[in-house]
Amino acid sequence: ADLRGEQLKGRDLQRAKLPAARLAGANLKGSDLRGAVLVKAVLQEGHVLDPPDRAANLSDAKLAGTSLKAADLRMPGESVRVVVLIFANLAGASMEGAQLRGAKLKRAQLQGATLLGRAQLQGADLRKAKLHQGAFLQGAQLQGALLAYAELQGALLFSPQLQGADLGWAKLQGAWRLEAQLQGAKLQGAQLQGTVLFEAQLQGANLDGAVLSKADLTGANLAGANLKNADLRGAVLTGVILTSANLEGADLRGADLTGAILETANLIGPGDSPG
Repeated sequence: ADLRGEQLKGRDLQRAKLPAARLAGANLKGSDLRGAVLVKAVLQEGHVLDPPDRAANLSDAKLAGTSLKAADLRMPGESVRVVVLIFANLAGASMEGAQLRGAKLKRAQLQGATLLGRAQLQGADLRKAKLHQGAFLQGAQLQGALLAYAELQGALLFSPQLQGADLGWAKLQGAWRLEAQLQGAKLQGAQLQGTVLFEAQLQGANLDGAVLSKADLTGANLAGANLKNADLRGAVLTGVILTSANLEGADLRGADLTGAILETANLIGPGDSPG
């Protein structure tokens, strides 16, 4: 279906079948797309429409349970607007392989959403997005994504690519992040209580003031990471690499550091002086 530039604001499109639909420039703000099929839909075509309406507007849209498998929501160039999904309801949506680079998903509801098959979310704005209640992100590409204050409690993140992502003050309690790639990620103030971070790659990550009490970081690499004032009480740090890590003021009471590598790490405790 060719719906480029169409005004579909507030429309009831529940269970609509729109495979390979061309939706560049379409205004779907506040529309109800629950259960709709948008497999391989194209929501932006930078070469088709003149600015500023080069991407579909899906802010406030209801997309719960929608299939966006292989849908193209990319930002091909700086002059092309990204798809807008601010406040969109994508709970339980399937986005396997969806192209969402640079997409605006601030405050979007993604509870239980499935982002399988290397979904492309590089540089996406997911600040304050809701990804808890079993959201499944296997192999998702989230390099440089903005996830500050996002809610990811209990999310399943298998091998996610989060290098350089901003997860400051995000809520990640009880999340599973197996083999997560978090090199250089910003996790200051993040809530990571009870989180499983087996063999996570956190080299150079900023975890200043992060709460990691009872988290399991077995085999994780935290070389050069900033853990200043981090709460690591009761954390499992067996075999963790902490070479040159900054642990100044970190609370390590009850932590298991069996086999941990602490070479050249800064271990100045609260109230201690370097001398």
